[in-house]
Amino acid sequence: MRIFVTGASGHIASAVIPELLGHGHQVLGLARSDAAAKAVGALGADVRRGDLDDLEGLRVAAEEADGVIHLAFKHEAMRTGEFMSAVDSDLAATRALGDALVGTDKPFVTTSGTLMLAMAGVSGRPGTEDDQSEGGPRVDAANYTLALARQGVRSSVVRLAPMVHSDLDHHGFTSALIGFARDNKAAAYIADGANRWPAANSYDIGVLYRLAVEKGLAGSTYHGVGDLGIPFKVIAETIAGALGVETKSVALDEAPQYLGFLAGFAHLHNPVTNDKTRQALGWEPTHPGWVEDVQTGHYIG
Repeated sequence: MRIFVTGASGHIASAVIPELLGHGHQVLGLARSDAAAKAVGALGADVRRGDLDDLEGLRVAAEEADGVIHLAFKHEAMRTGEFMSAVDSDLAATRALGDALVGTDKPFVTTSGTLMLAMAGVSGRPGTEDDQSEGGPRVDAANYTLALARQGVRSSVVRLAPMVHSDLDHHGFTSALIGFARDNKAAAYIADGANRWPAANSYDIGVLYRLAVEKGLAGSTYHGVGDLGIPFKVIAETIAGALGVETKSVALDEAPQYLGFLAGFAHLHNPVTNDKTRQALGWEPTHPGWVEDVQTGHYIG
């Protein structure tokens, strides 16, 4: 298949694109700058210049492809406090891509996050692939994607763990947490740090997206998680040990000082399962988990 990939110069795509190419697919990657185009070309993919705001360009690329993997999101807007603007842009791009695929039975794989489950109030048990929310930021795009299954699109959503980690990750939540700890000379957690965050290795995620585009079932949600829930105190302790700084419990109102743009998420309890994903796609995470990966030192530099 010839797969159109948005966000093609980003962290996740740097695992997805080689995985697709290694299994006989062709890849057309969206690139918004000369630097991005160079990075996409270096991965072995063909390049299509454009960005998420070029809705007509997205439609044309989707129409011409055999399938689409939508990875792009304006993460820089989230970091600068413009999260909703990034959400709106993502929804518009998702609709442009999806509308172009109606009636084709082509695969369309989009991206969400497991933290959306915690924000939607799933608590008291691990979140599953069957848990859905009626709407909200990023959820609206996921719900639109799933609804395309009733319009002749083999659509599915991959919910990524908040910490997707490996030597490919340079700007994700793990890197951010390490940066905050380095700046503050303390790795922080909120209250007792008993809330749990899942994690996944980038290379395992690359395999998951390939399997989803090859054989994902229409209207399905998949969980891109390897570690099902690491206590946030353990996350802080692991970072503190790698950096040689202290671990510090902070109150919720102190969190912005120590956790920056992640302060609003760091207290969320987000244990999840991946049983249905593994059974449906035959996906088995095989790469190092989050603690082991951070302890190798490549994040510290």
